[in-house]
Amino acid sequence: MKHGRVLAPVALIIAAAASGAESKVTPFKLGTFQAQGRDYVGLVLRDTVVIDLAAANTQYERAHAGSAKLRIPADLKEVIARYDAELAPRLRAIAADNDAVQSAAYIRRIDAVKVLPPVRPAIILNAGANYPEHAAGIVQQNARAAGPGAPAGAGGPPAAAGAPPGAGGPPGAGGPPGAGGPPRAGSQSAPGIWERPAGDTRQDNPYLFLKSPTTVVGAHDDVVIPRGREQIDWECEFAVVVGKPAKNVSVASAADYVFGYSIEFDVSDRAGRGDRKMGGGPDWLIQKNHDTFGPIGPFVVPKEFVPQPMNVRHYFMLNGEIKQDSNTGRMEYNLWEMLSYASNIMSLNPGDMLSLGSPAGTNIERANPRWMKAGDVGTCIVEGIGEQKHNIVAQP
Repeated sequence: MKHGRVLAPVALIIAAAASGAESKVTPFKLGTFQAQGRDYVGLVLRDTVVIDLAAANTQYERAHAGSAKLRIPADLKEVIARYDAELAPRLRAIAADNDAVQSAAYIRRIDAVKVLPPVRPAIILNAGANYPEHAAGIVQQNARAAGPGAPAGAGGPPAAAGAPPGAGGPPGAGGPPGAGGPPRAGSQSAPGIWERPAGDTRQDNPYLFLKSPTTVVGAHDDVVIPRGREQIDWECEFAVVVGKPAKNVSVASAADYVFGYSIEFDVSDRAGRGDRKMGGGPDWLIQKNHDTFGPIGPFVVPKEFVPQPMNVRHYFMLNGEIKQDSNTGRMEYNLWEMLSYASNIMSLNPGDMLSLGSPAGTNIERANPRWMKAGDVGTCIVEGIGEQKHNIVAQP
């Protein structure tokens, strides 16, 4: 309230009521689930119960005779597309009405349903070398593998910045250039794709690669090691879900195009292709796109319930032992920069996903790697978003 302005008593009551209503919003997550042979969009409360949105909406409209009649989609992608313009108030109302409900025909315990991938993105883009420690670790391991007589930087990709940027820090807060390798010329803007801010000292521009939607499985499904492939690595990643059509989006407006956040377990085949075709660089098709190598979920969390997305812990455990442990604040390029960059290359639509990179701790950084093998259990956790847990199995 501005000083010197007196509100009428009725206006004060309305304002107080509105403020109280805003403070009592019930947090929820969204996903896709299966029960009794039927797939449905569900609203998750307290990570313990799933509300069948369509059935709950029917009950809501019966109990609130004057409410608008809304059709609840069977696909979360459509929920996302209609969320801001139409569905958000209804979902918030359903969450609030059921916050204290212990049982109803449309509520099931999370352990009584099958958790499916929350969305089926048409486009999945993954960030490469977006955590400086991960990138530097790769360079250092390549140098070790090349041996003491090799020239600086031999055996691996150019180095990324060698120290973590601060969350929300200025452009270029990515550490010294040349970590683990020889200095090289500063990067330049890529016309029409990425315009480097003035004073940006980050050594490289954003980097994204495509991951096939055919890799997607659910958060508790098996990860299958392909026949003959023995160097299977983990990458536990924070992911952004696009909320509306995005093309040539500025960094400043990118937040408007975010619907929410999820998890991608970016399983990676490091064994290579057996030759040096295309200069011997990474073969992203082989490395990233085997079946089951892209688990997502278990949920998508609307952005309104993640107030600091650039300060989120995420970590990976193999058989209960922590192997990766980091924070989204350690990214070189933040989520808004990555979304802007991606939208300058291709059109993005509701439900598309950007997975924002792996932190340090992968096997490709280790002198003595311990690759995943059949019989292992991999767990990827992003705090406030959810947990994936996978049995690692051999292809039959």
